Amino acid sequence: MTEDLQLAVKLAEEAGNLTLSFYRSKSLKVDAKRDDTPVTEADRKAEELIRERITGVFPDDGIFGEEFEEKLSVNGRRWILDPIDGTRSFIHGVPLYGVMIGLEVDRKIKLGVVNFPALDEMYYAEAGSGAFMNGDAIRVSGISDYRDATVVFTEKEYLLDSPSEHPVDRLRHDAGLVRGWGDCYGHMLVASGRAEVAVDKIMSPWDCAAVIPIVIEAGGRCFDYTGQTTIYGQGLVSANGILGDKLAAEIV
Repeated sequence: MTEDLQLAVKLAEEAGNLTLSFYRSKSLKVDAKRDDTPVTEADRKAEELIRERITGVFPDDGIFGEEFEEKLSVNGRRWILDPIDGTRSFIHGVPLYGVMIGLEVDRKIKLGVVNFPALDEMYYAEAGSGAFMNGDAIRVSGISDYRDATVVFTEKEYLLDSPSEHPVDRLRHDAGLVRGWGDCYGHMLVASGRAEVAVDKIMSPWDCAAVIPIVIEAGGRCFDYTGQTTIYGQGLVSANGILGDKLAAEIV
């Protein structure tokens, strides 16, 4: 494990422990951001912790997080943070929220860490080194038929939007099992072989940066609704290798 990955895992653990001090608190204060999405004191404090630690070790690195202004990079390295992915789950006392840290070097994602502190599950990967959960190697499933696949999603619009011939949207009818185990948890289900496809129709860079290297290093595929592997695209789809290849080939 490189110094970068060691730091990311350590910070995801520290920030995760911080969030647990607010988790299921009856006095948790919830605010609305400009886009009407919720934010809590735990989100802000967790990001502040991660930012402070990174700056102390790598003062020239950039930091791009969900809750605060971007700190520009002077060396081509940028940490991308989502202190609590799944804030609505966190607010409702559901343990499927994650602390996410990604590192981009020269516009390419080098590593990703996703910690689920309420589940005691830590996922991480670095380009070319495989994917792991709590120290054990993980791998996507080998399911090759949509009828046998489990598809998980975040936004209700995935089910409620008008009929669509997009290959990812067709899965809501063709898949064997469709469930709303969403946010970063759904993508980690794919990476660890417990689901075959995870769908997010609305994503920001901090929602994607940590997810993509973990899924890819586990043998899967990640792409947006246009078929591009990017943190700046239209949504995010994670899939096992076989179904991911099929879906990507069908997207035009």
